[in-house]
Amino acid sequence: MILWNRWTENARKRPDRDAIVHWVAGEDPYRWTFSGLVRAAECFAASLTERGIAKGDVCAILLRHNRHLYPLYLAVSCVGAIPAILAYPNPRLHPDKFREGIIGMSRRSGLDWIFTERDLEPVASPLIEPAAGTTIKGLHFPLEWDMGTTLSGKARDRVEAAHRAAAPADPFLLQHSSGTTGLQKPVLLSHRAVLEHVRLYGEAIRLTDTDKIVSWLPLYHDMGLIAAFHLPLAFGIPAVQIDPFEWVQVPSLLLEAVSRERGTISWLPNFAYNLMADKISDEDLDGVDLRSWRLVVNCSEPVRHESHQKFIERFRARGLNLAALSSCYAMAETTFAVTQTAPETEPAVFAADRAELSKGMAAPARTGRPDRLCVSSGRPIDGCRLKVVDENRREVADGTIGELAITSVSLFDGYRNYPEKTADVLRDGWYFSGDYGFRRDGEYYVIGRKKDVIIVAGNNVYPEDVEDAVGKVDGVIPGRVIAFAEDNKDIGSEQVAVAAETNVEDDAGRKALKLAVVRAGMSIDVTIAKVYLVPPRWLIKSSAGKPSRRANKERLLEGA
Repeated sequence: MILWNRWTENARKRPDRDAIVHWVAGEDPYRWTFSGLVRAAECFAASLTERGIAKGDVCAILLRHNRHLYPLYLAVSCVGAIPAILAYPNPRLHPDKFREGIIGMSRRSGLDWIFTERDLEPVASPLIEPAAGTTIKGLHFPLEWDMGTTLSGKARDRVEAAHRAAAPADPFLLQHSSGTTGLQKPVLLSHRAVLEHVRLYGEAIRLTDTDKIVSWLPLYHDMGLIAAFHLPLAFGIPAVQIDPFEWVQVPSLLLEAVSRERGTISWLPNFAYNLMADKISDEDLDGVDLRSWRLVVNCSEPVRHESHQKFIERFRARGLNLAALSSCYAMAETTFAVTQTAPETEPAVFAADRAELSKGMAAPARTGRPDRLCVSSGRPIDGCRLKVVDENRREVADGTIGELAITSVSLFDGYRNYPEKTADVLRDGWYFSGDYGFRRDGEYYVIGRKKDVIIVAGNNVYPEDVEDAVGKVDGVIPGRVIAFAEDNKDIGSEQVAVAAETNVEDDAGRKALKLAVVRAGMSIDVTIAKVYLVPPRWLIKSSAGKPSRRANKERLLEGA
């Protein structure tokens, strides 16, 4: 089966049921029914065929939170083209940097068309000029199209021919793995991969016809696109979609939507737990009831125990059940989920000795020694297998830290037009993720990125540990810290450096803050050799919304 057939089947079986509830702060939500969504997609498909979009064309979608984005996305698939949702530029991103990022993705991914808004025309138009060196054929402004257009006989024939020619193994969507704009890797997924994955993941979280997804996650990221969009769309259940930019400004929007819509499942990155616990006031919680929320899934690497505790303590009085907290290990290269903790089961927590972790072993903490609370990401879902391997890619014993390797029925075939990177990570049907972790009692614990580990005097220092400790220092903006390795030529080794955002501006205050940061490192047996204090909102984020260690390190060392 192909995705379009699944959507039209749901429209036939449950025509008047909500498919997507488009949520805008201060307005009544717009409700797309399954039949209305498919009809609107057919209208868009008519406009696409008139404009020459053909089977196999890669169509980049660059739109803000808009209710017409969903049928446009479906319409691209309807005509046999390949949708690729890209991040809309935020106000702090310079137009030249945005344009450079799109040029990089075009050259690597082979973008054919861009669907965007009139506001972006001055920035996007130069992308189709010969001097830009892109593959982009042209721009379209779909929000200005006549939504009353219907498929003409000729257009319908072309669309139906595309459906007859479509096969489950055909490419369906292009998503870009996490990274700063110019560094994202294009992952091409087939109809079969997406449909098989959502089926297996739906079983893992025990999805039922009574579930309702609520999400603020951007659709350019696999967590938002697969879990919060394709999963409910394929299963025929409703999904509430909140504007990510509005959620960042008003985090209580998610809880309000869960309460009003009786939402049951959400996925969140780790920082969202802290942000909501810290920023949502009691006044914002008036009338909020979270008893319907049966799963709140943390999809971060690593999952933070402290964040879960802060979240449950803040919202327990509003009906949030401790058993609703869950965790998952996921990535674009496997379509989405690899592991998942069992529903209604709090993720296992393992207190590991930091000194042993630095030596590559996950041993229980000893009394009096600094420990790290590692949170399980669960067991492999059906259709996935994992192993932990050493630097030679040989499997290691339980409790030994190594790289996580995955094979899956929904594994990607490689990065589009990126053979050298594909060869680095795919071998004999296994994807080598670059994530470090270990297995214990059949569950997998993710503790950090292989490339980010800092080696000091032969010991491994995990930047997540340093960032956690420094983030608790008074004067440092929580969640706005990165730790990275900086070469010290004098000693011929790496040393730990930290960049932290702060509002402190006076010299005496900054000197005291730097000393407090160093002491925070000492509290976990880590020597921080260099402290960079930067103003608020200085750190560059990846597409997943997390400060990018590599990009910020380069920016700092270039003396920006």
